[in-house]
Amino acid sequence: MAIHQILIHPDPILREQARPVKKINASTCKLLDNLADTMYDAPGVGLAAPQIGVLKRVIVVDVGEGLIELVNPEIVAARGKQVGPEGCLSVPGVQGEVPRAKAVTVRGLDRHGREKEIYAEDLLARALQHEVDHLDGVLFIDKVTRWLEAK
Repeated sequence: MAIHQILIHPDPILREQARPVKKINASTCKLLDNLADTMYDAPGVGLAAPQIGVLKRVIVVDVGEGLIELVNPEIVAARGKQVGPEGCLSVPGVQGEVPRAKAVTVRGLDRHGREKEIYAEDLLARALQHEVDHLDGVLFIDKVTRWLEAK
């Protein structure tokens, strides 16, 4: 697989709407592999295809519980509220508190084209919401309620 350069804000690609994947094929699987390799190398807990310049609705997330790969993810349910710190590989050196749903249900496809539904709470819910936002051209800095000192 390959490690890709992560686009940095204000790259205009980060503000574009990603397109749905119509057919999962070898190219899609390679994209998933490359996203994971790039995320782990960074290191980060999530990465969306637009962050490496690919305008497709594909994300990977790993908050320490194992790799989650989703094609055409959508948040189908959200409940509760949490406010917590976020950063982003595309906005290095910046952190802020962001309000998010405490729990979400996300539906998408796995690398084999099978429907997958994930119920997530707390950090995993936050990471999934953050990555799905990337697919819509939304960055966490658009939602910050209080800026924090970067670590």
